Amino acid sequence: MTFRPLLRQLPRKPIYDDLALLDPPKSSPAPKEDSLPSSPTPTDRLAGQIKHARLFIHAHTVRTEDRLNNFMSTVLHQEHSFTQTIASLAPPPETHERVMPGALYVLVAAMTGSIISRNRNILLRATVPFAVGLGAAWIVLPVTTRNVGELVWTYEEKAPVISINHMRVRGAIEEGWRQAKIREEATKKWFDERVGESREAVEGWVRKGR
Repeated sequence: MTFRPLLRQLPRKPIYDDLALLDPPKSSPAPKEDSLPSSPTPTDRLAGQIKHARLFIHAHTVRTEDRLNNFMSTVLHQEHSFTQTIASLAPPPETHERVMPGALYVLVAAMTGSIISRNRNILLRATVPFAVGLGAAWIVLPVTTRNVGELVWTYEEKAPVISINHMRVRGAIEEGWRQAKIREEATKKWFDERVGESREAVEGWVRKGR
């Protein structure tokens, strides 16, 4: 009896299984990722430049708009202030003071003063028209002139040198006016006394003649 048929009947085990156990297949190494950052592409660099340009233009546009708005606000404020200032110079209705005819009278008075002082020295040519016009303004437009004087004084207070000189000139003018009134009163009193004495003398002569 031979064993060849029995060997044929036994299941055959592949020889590759043992080899697989002895030497397992090695997995192929995974590709390593590049740890270094990739350099920006030309498209990325162009997008960055466009972004910076947009931010620069936007910032300058906003700044220009703010400056324009501030300028317009300042202009409107100055216009409103100027309008209120001009309106405050007008006399109240209850004073019955009319600016238009009075201003013409003041202008005519100033021109008359200029004609009177045209053959005088330069000091009189410069001061007489102003003094005559100012005097006419105080007579014809007293309320308006006072309002203008108060407005000028508010601006002069910002410059101490001008305000001090103004106060000195004003004090000198007021003192001169006061002295003129005193002399006028003294002259009037003296004239009344002389007239009284002359009248008494004439009345005495008349009585003696009778």
